[in-house]
Amino acid sequence: DAILVASIDHGATPPSALAARTVASTGASLSASVAAGIMSINRHHGGAIEDCARHLKRIADRATRESISMDEAASRTLAEMREKGERMPGFGHRYHTKDPRTARLFELAHEAGVDGVHIKAARAVEKSFADAKKALPINVDGAIGAILADLGMNPAAFNGIFVIARTPGLVAHVIEEQSREKPMRRIDPVNHGYDGPAPRSLTTNRHE
Repeated sequence: DAILVASIDHGATPPSALAARTVASTGASLSASVAAGIMSINRHHGGAIEDCARHLKRIADRATRESISMDEAASRTLAEMREKGERMPGFGHRYHTKDPRTARLFELAHEAGVDGVHIKAARAVEKSFADAKKALPINVDGAIGAILADLGMNPAAFNGIFVIARTPGLVAHVIEEQSREKPMRRIDPVNHGYDGPAPRSLTTNRHE
């Protein structure tokens, strides 16, 4: 549940939201417009979850295979990736120097007893970046990839979890575009504002 909440739609700027709204603006159906949004979830948008998990597994396996610490396995792997011109997915963020979602997800994973080798590998990667004076903290994609891997899930399904989390928001974007906006408009990803219900709080007993 926490992973789904951490991945939900949060505005009109993500590529998936823009794609869904653009297609809806042409007069397309709800299903076609939402499908367009889902199809934009790829390597650079949501796809880091699976890719990060696979790299973390490589690091954890290397630590075991070479009988070295997780920190050393992470450092060696990152050095090899740099030589090949590759980047480690799941680390760094365009806006956040530290992603608050990551800390909370790791707390919940620890409480549930599922903080295994992949989370340890993620922390080792973060430490290696910090030691190199690089501000590349674990982002929410990296945290989700590590946790799902420690839960024993197949990495091929990880991006699907992101799709599930984003779909309700895409539905809302499409309905709003169809019901409130002019057809074939030029959509500005920055010039938008929220005019929905005011912030609400839940009582301790939600059935009251």
